[in-house]
Amino acid sequence: MKTRIEWKSGVSFLGKSESGHAILMDGAPEAGGKNLGPRPMEMLLMGLGGCTTFDVILILRKSRQDISDCVVEIEAVRAAKDPKVFTHIHLHFILTGRNLQQKQVARAINLSAEKYCSASIMLRNTVTITHDFEILEL
Repeated sequence: MKTRIEWKSGVSFLGKSESGHAILMDGAPEAGGKNLGPRPMEMLLMGLGGCTTFDVILILRKSRQDISDCVVEIEAVRAAKDPKVFTHIHLHFILTGRNLQQKQVARAINLSAEKYCSASIMLRNTVTITHDFEILEL
């Protein structure tokens, strides 16, 4: 896997993926950014969220669960001093479907966190990651 980051101006950078997609990242206004795109650390959280959501949906479908929507709200705490690494990340899954079984949802989330989500497994070595969920019936 490869990516390319191009400095555009100030603290704005264009990330280009090997798959042909691009996204503009920008620093915070207090760092000279102009709010032209997400911060790089926000991108890290979005990557984690995308990775685990992909897994959870796939696992639930394979478990014959009638899932129609999955949203993950992520909150993170960063260290106060440089390097301002994440110290805690909490993922709150909101799943919608028909007759979703709590046990199957919990299993899917745990399998993602412990076995399948590369981002989660990589980050858990340095960050406390917690998660919970709620199920909305259609």
